[in-house]
Amino acid sequence: MCGRYGRRADKQFIAEWMQAHDINVFDDSYYAPSYNVAPQSLQPVVRLSPDTGERELTIMRWGLVPFWSKDGKMAFNTINAKAETITTSPAYREPMKRRRCLVPADWFYEWKKLDEKSKQPYAIAMKDRSLLAFAGLWDSWKDKTTGQILDTYTVITTDPNELMESIHTRMPVILAPEDYERWMEPGEPSHLPVDLLRPYSAEEMAAWPVSARVGNIRNNDPALAEPVP
Repeated sequence: MCGRYGRRADKQFIAEWMQAHDINVFDDSYYAPSYNVAPQSLQPVVRLSPDTGERELTIMRWGLVPFWSKDGKMAFNTINAKAETITTSPAYREPMKRRRCLVPADWFYEWKKLDEKSKQPYAIAMKDRSLLAFAGLWDSWKDKTTGQILDTYTVITTDPNELMESIHTRMPVILAPEDYERWMEPGEPSHLPVDLLRPYSAEEMAAWPVSARVGNIRNNDPALAEPVP
């Protein structure tokens, strides 16, 4: 799974890297770097604007709530979506057809099991430390009582590559820049880009152990991603 990640890129860098022509107006604090992104937090996501069809950078909550949800309480179980069942799962099959997005990150965290009682957290990133784009899905849920709209997202996961195999059984789907357009374009629902939901090349990635401080979501500083002995 992917339950924690980090992002040092600010909104301008993300917009330029992912060619987002519009940036939705939110308080700048939501676009600020975050070194310990946790589920239920509000984070930058790039999608195709429902109004213009152009790429836009906006803020969504991590943990997808399907549009058909009655109470909006599915988010804790939907931070990740398995690539293998994404076209059949009730929560994801509709977003997969029309609401695909890019989730910007500079690295992600995963915990390697050392023994029955202990785990070692790792940070995983590109070797050149370039910005990552997780393959994501988004949806809009409307509170029938208040009329409030809630936009949420999930990160798609797949089998681990050679680098990740010794750390965890899953990894987020990472998209190459040349695949961004095909991933997000509406296209034909009968020809979905499921071929992109594959492990990223291990040769282009790096992993290193980090401090156990990352386990506490209250900790949010650059040192969390620094290597430890």
